[in-house]
Amino acid sequence: MNDQYSAELAELADVVEEPKFRVRARHTPSTVTVYQAYQPTIGHAAARDNRFPSAWKRDRMTWIKPSFLWMMYRCGWGTKEGQETVLAVEISRQGFEWALRHSCLSHYVPDLHDDKATWKRQLRQSPARVQWDPERDLRLNPLPYRSLQLGLAGEAAARYADEWVVNIDDVTPLATRIHSLVRAGDLEGARALLPEERPYPLGEDLPAHLRAPR
Repeated sequence: MNDQYSAELAELADVVEEPKFRVRARHTPSTVTVYQAYQPTIGHAAARDNRFPSAWKRDRMTWIKPSFLWMMYRCGWGTKEGQETVLAVEISRQGFEWALRHSCLSHYVPDLHDDKATWKRQLRQSPARVQWDPERDLRLNPLPYRSLQLGLAGEAAARYADEWVVNIDDVTPLATRIHSLVRAGDLEGARALLPEERPYPLGEDLPAHLRAPR
């Protein structure tokens, strides 16, 4: 059995076992890692100083992604303009869960919202926004289960930048290395370098849109 076939079987096994909606992330007892991509002037400064520079705009919504491969899909393995520097941002679990507790789903779902007007009001008032997008495989093709994106605005964005950040690493070289292995057809080698993302435990106090099927 060749390496590429073994890697494809491993990916297929993951797809079969994975529920459609689940938060998966690289996490420790006290932190969770999320990914973002920026232009080099912002990304390099953030990784160097372990905090976002003054050029980082707190008045705009910023999206954080626990999924490394979804980030690779979004930034094209760090090749898209303005997204050349890929950051792994380790934040406190306390902060991450604060954002989840204060989040609103990015789209209206009748089973989860009383009515559309109520949902729109919650969307305006919530400092965090949850969006579920198809997870990606090593070739960045969509998978049948979803990956969490968390949008932070207002108070949530300020807390993220000023309180929650524990460590910021520039993982662009890792993205480049994995991408080169994928292009060479070495899926098993690429898979071995992926950050380990495990199911993230969700407390009962967290909103239904993080647990209920949609």
